[in-house]
Amino acid sequence: MDSSDDAAGRCTTRESTFSLLQELLWAYGPGGREDDVRSICIRELGPLVDQTWVDDAGNVVGVVRGESTSRKMQPIRVMAHMDELSMLVKRVESDGTLHLSPLGTMYPGNFGLGPVAILGRNETLCGVLTLGSEHTTRESQRIWETKPDQGDRSLDWSHVYVFTGRTGDELTKAGITPGTRICIDRTKRSIVEIGEYVGSYFMDDRAAIVVLLEAARRLRASTEHLPQDVYLVFTTNEEIGGVGAAYAHRQLPEGITLAVEVGPTEREYDTSVSGGPIVAYSDAQCVYDTAVADQLMDLATELGAHPQAAVLGAFESDASHGKAAGLAPRAGLLCIPTLSTHGYEVIARDALETTVEVLLAFLRQPSMRLSHAGGG
Repeated sequence: MDSSDDAAGRCTTRESTFSLLQELLWAYGPGGREDDVRSICIRELGPLVDQTWVDDAGNVVGVVRGESTSRKMQPIRVMAHMDELSMLVKRVESDGTLHLSPLGTMYPGNFGLGPVAILGRNETLCGVLTLGSEHTTRESQRIWETKPDQGDRSLDWSHVYVFTGRTGDELTKAGITPGTRICIDRTKRSIVEIGEYVGSYFMDDRAAIVVLLEAARRLRASTEHLPQDVYLVFTTNEEIGGVGAAYAHRQLPEGITLAVEVGPTEREYDTSVSGGPIVAYSDAQCVYDTAVADQLMDLATELGAHPQAAVLGAFESDASHGKAAGLAPRAGLLCIPTLSTHGYEVIARDALETTVEVLLAFLRQPSMRLSHAGGG
């Protein structure tokens, strides 16, 4: 293949990758109702692995078998989560308005006011997340206290509600009750091009899902055998404590757990959205294993990927939840550098490709040398 053919191949792969990313971004996946995202993962993963299944926690699991002579080597479990930040109906008012609780760590300002999808048991309806009219006085206390020149309180869930335009009976018929999931509407989830970057809500963790699927595709196309079994796990309920991953950790063979995530790019961590993949040495839940992090850093450096080492604060992952709970004896975290995590998230165009290359290099390295690395 000459250089022009190689460039054309990379272009086609990138188009395919971003097409899949867009499909995933449009799919609703609140914690506990990841069905739409799960269907895409099953469809894409099935032809690429030796075996795939959905476990009792709703996680999608695919295994790529390593060389038969290396089965005694501990496997690598790579995790990306399917759920997204969303909302729960807390209360249905008689006039059809809905009051909310967050499903995950987020605030109304993370996604802004506007259209939402109300995922009723019988019907999905469109509503509007709203504060109310800005043209109000102190008499409208709930609104007044959020104004910077008045009450100066941060916008919180007690201030907002969802306008449905339906009666209580119509909501009941649609199967909308306390506990119903509400997501940011699909109309606000399209990829936007920003120079050499792209942006959308919910890159967390749809971009990481694409990385795992693309890695699986390349492993399938390669004649090279992995030195150990690799389990690709698409987890449920990560945003509310890594619940799906905890179940997967208990069910799968013990080994190294590597979470693939979006990673914050802030001066606090000396990370940049224009830099290479972020390798975490710790987060709010655990100290990751030094041997795992060092190997990720070394491999990324050898690839010319300019990795960014980071000690993260207000951050958690499926891997760190697992390690903190004693379910993952060794754990690591590889992140796609992301601007404005848990908000309108922006990544570099080439960030997915680079993260795939680092992940593949890690999977192709024997994990035996890490098997007795212990702690941090």
